[in-house]
Amino acid sequence: MKELEQVLGLFVAAVLLAAGARRAGAPYPVFLALGGALLAFLPIGSSFSLPAELALALFVAPVLLDAAFDASLRDLKDNWLPVSGLVIVAVGLTTAAVAIVTRALVPDVPWAAAIALGAIVAPPDAVAATAVLRHLRPPHRILTILEGESLLNDASALLIYRLAVGAVASGGFSLAGVAPAFLLAVVGSVIAGPALGWTTLRMLDRIQHVPTAIILQFVTTFAVWILAETVGLSGVLTMVCYAITVAQTAPERIPARIRIPTYAVWETVVFALNILAFIFIGLQIRPILDELEPSTRVQYLTVAGAIIVTVIVVRVAWHMSFNAVIRWRDRRFGFNPPRPMLRPTVASGLVISWSGMRGIVSLAAALALPIAFPYRDLIVLSAFFVVLGTLVIHGLTLGPLLRALTLNDDDPVGREVRAARDRALRAGLASVADEHSPAADEVRQELSAHLAHDEEARDGYSEHGKLHRRALQAARQEVLTMRTNQEIGDDAFHRIEEELDWIEMTARPAGRDGG
Repeated sequence: MKELEQVLGLFVAAVLLAAGARRAGAPYPVFLALGGALLAFLPIGSSFSLPAELALALFVAPVLLDAAFDASLRDLKDNWLPVSGLVIVAVGLTTAAVAIVTRALVPDVPWAAAIALGAIVAPPDAVAATAVLRHLRPPHRILTILEGESLLNDASALLIYRLAVGAVASGGFSLAGVAPAFLLAVVGSVIAGPALGWTTLRMLDRIQHVPTAIILQFVTTFAVWILAETVGLSGVLTMVCYAITVAQTAPERIPARIRIPTYAVWETVVFALNILAFIFIGLQIRPILDELEPSTRVQYLTVAGAIIVTVIVVRVAWHMSFNAVIRWRDRRFGFNPPRPMLRPTVASGLVISWSGMRGIVSLAAALALPIAFPYRDLIVLSAFFVVLGTLVIHGLTLGPLLRALTLNDDDPVGREVRAARDRALRAGLASVADEHSPAADEVRQELSAHLAHDEEARDGYSEHGKLHRRALQAARQEVLTMRTNQEIGDDAFHRIEEELDWIEMTARPAGRDGG
């Protein structure tokens, strides 16, 4: 019972820290990181641990699926060049730079272990960045790039991480020996992910009980990861492909009565996973610091500080150089985006460069290292302080930086939302245009106002209910068609989808859950 009491107490403390972060206008991961740092020095009686093989599956799989629902494929395609640069080049440069710095400061660290450390701290986490930026309404293009980076850079960084960990386990690294299996894993993951997504949605189509549907969503998410790892595929890449497939097809297949509570549950779970990650890492830091000799402790903290500087400098140097090339290209050949968006500027480059906060993926990868991994204490300690340092440095200064810069894109998502709302309304009204009953008039009034409380009969089969569902289905289908035709992006789509969901939910009798 004592362990349970301590876990509950830590969760309550984390919730209070998150509340304090919201009041202070800071991203909640910043305060969670500070709380995790305090755990390293608090005399907590029990020490909780997590099996290394569970860490990535537990923390990364749900986070990737959640991130996929915030990513707009259309907008990612429009910004594929900066996203690719951050996902591939920036991750590669950061991994190499961190490995070189680590080896320079601690020459005994094997190259494979140094590369593993570089891959662990290479991928930024957009949760903290978007938590700062969203309420300040930055240009949509900046959010698109950061969210796309957070979804895809985990795959590139953790693929390097897996290779490095495998090289340590096998005692060496041979490109000729690894390449065939690596390419097979990549190709297999790209094929298996969408196939598993399609199969999962077909199965969930038949589930109408809300709690059962939500439980099965989590079960299938972890099952996809476990299956991929078991057959030798990349769990991360398979999960990314699976998540994108589900995110693109689920809105048309999952009813609002399941989707609305599902979103709330997933948001809560991701928040809880962030809390757990910082609790576990904080509790691992304490024995590490206690067991280190004072001189070694100073050396490790020096390495951690040097790596913080390295990851910040590499990101700024890469993206500002890339930004300069893109601005030169636009001056030379003109700026002709497929749809209205912010033109690349020095200011936008600075915001993206300064959004390199590390988070839960770095913590999970550090926790997932085998206990006997060489210099594991150094890697875990460095990973935690990189997460803490980048969250504090960037998280507390990104908001003031954005406010100091003049960035305005005339709200393209807002325009798309208004266009989708208008089209959905016209489609809904057209579906009942030939109806002249009082019920049809009421439906038209409800849709025109976008706010109503339907007094549908309890059996759900009244004329009014049938017309209401028909009109909503027509409105929803029109919005889905607009997204399919790339007339609107996923950000606009999800906002109008939420409005239609609530209209649908208000048409149901109170207390009806479909169970």
